[in-house]
Amino acid sequence: MHKTGNIFLIGPRACGKTSVGRALAKRLGVEFVDTDHAFVEAVGMDIASFVEANGWEAFRDEEAATLAREAAPGGRVIGCGGGIVLREENRAVLARGIVIYLKAGAEELARRLMADPLAAQRPSLTGKSVADEVREVLAARAHLYEGCADRVIEGQDLDGTVELALGVVKTFPERF
Repeated sequence: MHKTGNIFLIGPRACGKTSVGRALAKRLGVEFVDTDHAFVEAVGMDIASFVEANGWEAFRDEEAATLAREAAPGGRVIGCGGGIVLREENRAVLARGIVIYLKAGAEELARRLMADPLAAQRPSLTGKSVADEVREVLAARAHLYEGCADRVIEGQDLDGTVELALGVVKTFPERF
């Protein structure tokens, strides 16, 4: 039977969406898609270059188009860009699947970003230090992440997070 829903992993940069998404998709025997990677492939440039050339609003427009396109086939695990929850149209797409918020504290997120910054992946949103930006962005978006989520998973290692995510999927079989 063809699955029509998706499993969406949401949360800020460095919360583990890609690592958890790949492992979860492998366990479920389905495809994993990272919306940031799909975006880069679609536009032919990294996110920082796209934002510099076109601005944040154009980025958010293309990000929404990427999410809609990647969610259409169904039956996938989709790791979403950190700001995907900012637009109502994206939240409507997420609501058609199972949404798991991978929650981590600001200090842990900043530590992960400083250890592996991937500067070209996403430019600064505020121009502030990594730690200050993470705190500010998380404070502004936490209610959106929590409002979209069917479940919140926090404070687990990779294997523990994947096991909890599998349990969430089993809780909502009609949505995947």
